Amino acid sequence: MSDTILTDAAAATAFRRLVAHLQHRTDVQNIDLMGAAGFCRNCLADWVAEADGAMDRDTAREVIHGMPFAQWKNQHQGDATPEQIARMKESVAKNADSH
Repeated sequence: MSDTILTDAAAATAFRRLVAHLQHRTDVQNIDLMGAAGFCRNCLADWVAEADGAMDRDTAREVIHGMPFAQWKNQHQGDATPEQIARMKESVAKNADSH
């Protein structure tokens, strides 16, 4: 499918909905997102910073998390289990072909 089918307005609306959804679902750990989809909130923030060109990584993470990353991590992120880390590594390895 061509990117030209998706308008910038539709992409922006869907992106804002994704960000709101991720901010609401604090029960879903970044490590679990990495294990299932090969990306997480931090990845999304990095993509935003790269796309913006002028936004630094910390600002982008605050945009995506809805608060400073250190605060989000303190409130919502637990320690990763060995199983979560293994799933993440397996999932991230699949990303090599997507970029």
